[in-house]
Amino acid sequence: MNDQHPLLYSTYQWLVPAQFHIAQVCLQQWAENPGQARRPALLHEDMHGRQSEWTYGDLADVTFRLANGLRKMGVSPQDRVAVVMPPRPEAVAAALAVLATGAILVPLSPQLGIDGLTQRLRDAGVRTLIADRSVAPELPEVLRQCSSIQQLLGLDFQNDDTLSWRSLLARESAEFRPLPIRAEDPAILLYTAGTTGTPKGVLHAHRVLIGILPAFVAAQNWYPQTRDLFWSPIEWTTAPGLLHGLLPILYFGRTLVMTEQPAIGSEAWRLLERYPITNTLFLPSDLGLMRESEAGASGGGARSLRAIMVAGDTLSDSLHEWASRSFGTEPNAVYGLSEAPGVLGHSSGKWPTRPGSLGRPIPGHRIALLDSNVHNCRRGSVGQLAINRFDNHGYPDPCLFLSYWGNDSLTRARYNDEWFLTGDMASVDEDGYYWFIGRSDDIFRAGNHRISPTDIEDCLKQHPAVANAAVVPKPDGARGCAIKAFVVTDTVAMNRDGLDPPTLQQALQQHVLRRLASWQVPSEIEFVDRLPLTADGQLRRHVLRAREQQRSMLAAAKAGSGRR
Repeated sequence: MNDQHPLLYSTYQWLVPAQFHIAQVCLQQWAENPGQARRPALLHEDMHGRQSEWTYGDLADVTFRLANGLRKMGVSPQDRVAVVMPPRPEAVAAALAVLATGAILVPLSPQLGIDGLTQRLRDAGVRTLIADRSVAPELPEVLRQCSSIQQLLGLDFQNDDTLSWRSLLARESAEFRPLPIRAEDPAILLYTAGTTGTPKGVLHAHRVLIGILPAFVAAQNWYPQTRDLFWSPIEWTTAPGLLHGLLPILYFGRTLVMTEQPAIGSEAWRLLERYPITNTLFLPSDLGLMRESEAGASGGGARSLRAIMVAGDTLSDSLHEWASRSFGTEPNAVYGLSEAPGVLGHSSGKWPTRPGSLGRPIPGHRIALLDSNVHNCRRGSVGQLAINRFDNHGYPDPCLFLSYWGNDSLTRARYNDEWFLTGDMASVDEDGYYWFIGRSDDIFRAGNHRISPTDIEDCLKQHPAVANAAVVPKPDGARGCAIKAFVVTDTVAMNRDGLDPPTLQQALQQHVLRRLASWQVPSEIEFVDRLPLTADGQLRRHVLRAREQQRSMLAAAKAGSGRR
């Protein structure tokens, strides 16, 4: 094929206007045009499979009534407003309404649980919370622990602390006058899994939408084209889900399929049968689950796909080959972080893919590998991936975040001069493709979620029968990794409470489930006499990770020999 990357990369430069407003470019510009306002924006299926359609006019009507209501509630520019909802049209309207007022959007998953929600809401200093029935049972305790929250707007539930969503919309006008918003003004506060037990808030400006467009357009094989229809199972509360799975579709004025219940595995196949979806965004684990359930699917609907973007972990060669064969189009893997989403990647229509690699630098992003002295590494050697504040023409890269919320010292520590240090180690080959080597921290992905081991370890150690705990990823076939916990028990507490290991494992899983998100519960707990520690008592986590990888390899080898 004709390799267009050198020309695209060398000629691209950022042109970010001084005034740029996400709500204006994603909604208001379309709603003000009568022809565009009638175009479908959202095709939605609720928890019971009922289908509904929201046009851009419908979405604008709800969004701007809500924005007017938020203003009357006292929401001001740069206030933090949290939206806690599953994927549904009202969640989109709520997010855009927050942005329309100039406030900072804090998108949070209903699955976080009481502790997860409370920590993030308190850290962000959220004053106004918008939620639906999915999180209603947890809200009384969340409100009790979060004194900063002064207003709760509720959809499909009502209590003494709640202002009704429907009542607010009924009394507000859909005529809305946005304030002038600069591209540099803060817009979105995303939370990471964290590396020290505390999730980090990553603050992005309105300009981030411009910053992610080159990666999105490239990985979606030059989106949009006629009759493009987009769908992704990735949650909008994550950087990939929000910045690559929602906002760009609205920016281009196209249609998005969304399901309140995530369509994964066999459900994903059935969704592709119901809708002529052309463009999608997956995690590697999503593709793995589809491969597992392929036998029960006809696969006919998948042939409408013309582009598959893959975010998160590196896509394996075998999964790349399977997806190419099953969907009739090569998947385009994209690398990014919450702090800089979409900086390396593939575009099968414009430059050759190289399965297993992170891809080449996306036009507009200046990438380097730096050694421990922050010098450029020689080609072929391993270094830390770094992203420059400026492109090759000297223009600021709009993709980079503004700061870590409330932590200027950490923000400064992640930069060396003009380079943002990702913490990920990689190498680069002679053709400019980057290859992931490993992480400089211990975060890993299980299913659709990035996992911070220390969150779970700290929770386990709060149980009276636990003396110490360590959490590592356990290889889990097509699903990627599962969460494995090693626990040193407190024998006195075990004997006092009459606990045996099977009973304690169930008790610990329930203990984590009560305090953290459901996806943070260890699927396996192994009880050990001691953990590998350094001389000064620090956990040697890599020893446990290597042990699990070795066990997985031995189990696979044994299974293979048994089949021969």
